[in-house]
Amino acid sequence: MMCLPQARRFDWSNLGVRAVSTLVLVPLVLAAVWLDGPWYLLLMSVGVALLAIEWGQMTAPQAPVRIAAAVTAAVLACLFIVYHGHTAVAWMAMVIGAAAAALVARGVAERPADAAFGVVYIAVPSVCLIWLRDKPEGMWWTYLLFAVTWAADIFAFLVGSSLKGPKLWPRFSPNKTWSGFVGGLAGSMIVGGAVATLTPLHLGLPAAAVIGLAGGAATMAGDLWESMLKRRFGVKDSGDLIPGHGGLLDRVDGLMFAAVVLAAARLMDFGWH
Repeated sequence: MMCLPQARRFDWSNLGVRAVSTLVLVPLVLAAVWLDGPWYLLLMSVGVALLAIEWGQMTAPQAPVRIAAAVTAAVLACLFIVYHGHTAVAWMAMVIGAAAAALVARGVAERPADAAFGVVYIAVPSVCLIWLRDKPEGMWWTYLLFAVTWAADIFAFLVGSSLKGPKLWPRFSPNKTWSGFVGGLAGSMIVGGAVATLTPLHLGLPAAAVIGLAGGAATMAGDLWESMLKRRFGVKDSGDLIPGHGGLLDRVDGLMFAAVVLAAARLMDFGWH
């Protein structure tokens, strides 16, 4: 039985590096959401390419470039299609792209299905992010998404570090606790309600709190899911792109799940068209 490395624990010694990385990246993301148009599409496209590179390195170390190129091409096709308003076509393109990535991976990857899954894993939240920003009040909905996601991460860390207690899922993520999980949910609810109250977002406080709760739960589910994937592929981190944080996938795993949840919440009111 293969012995997999333990998940990385939080390193207090690189807290300053983590803070600087955050102070650089967060304004760029918020500005791209504000500017929208080609700037937002550019941000998403760069993110997709970086995520695909990390996916190739993690799942197919013997042929990472080939897998990364296939996943990038498939997901970018979906992004450009939904950017031009053809959401249904984008979902069909994702299925075709996943099948194509699996074919490309045949003979060079141990599990070609991993390449197909990589397309789906990255494309679904990416399409949701483009679609969400394009809707009426899309900027505020997108800011709500980021606020809820960051609140879940921050509150889970602060409460879990302070109260500790029983582990949430020690097999895959030994640092996470039930106290942190509850703290993350509470924080995402509070911040969701605050965003709805302090911005022009036409969303009632109870609805915003429920959406915040669902988004927070999705954020932590995405984090646990990525921890499980890293254990499966025998890696500690998805990459080392962001100083002090690891790979991009390590930073946006929760956001990827939360994006789907908030898009679903938006879908209940406005539909896909």
